Amino acid sequence: MSRSIIATERAPAAIGPYSQAVRAGNTVYFSGQIPLDPATGALVEGDIRAQTRRVFDNLTAVAEAAGGSLAQIVRVGIYVTDLGHFAEVNAVMAEYFQTPYPARSTIEVSALPKAAQVEVDAVMVLD
Repeated sequence: MSRSIIATERAPAAIGPYSQAVRAGNTVYFSGQIPLDPATGALVEGDIRAQTRRVFDNLTAVAEAAGGSLAQIVRVGIYVTDLGHFAEVNAVMAEYFQTPYPARSTIEVSALPKAAQVEVDAVMVLD
């Protein structure tokens, strides 16, 4: 099976030894996205909603670079530093996805890179 690297300037560059996404066959595996502004590389300012929107904007850009869209995402992993933000993250996710929703896990973690409040990874299957 061939493997290709997905990269776009419309999403933040990797801050470590990883790719924004990797396509293997018709499946695309997204690395975790934190709420970094792709133009500056800085963490976006604002509350959990602003950070979550930036994350999903970044995921959208990577999905499009891979030739797909959020509608083709089959699994999402959400990592938050405070599960008290669960409802707010859900509300923002509902702005980006429609039914049928992808499978999902939401996990509270003690910390995320660059002091982000949220990180999201995903798996997309292209038709």
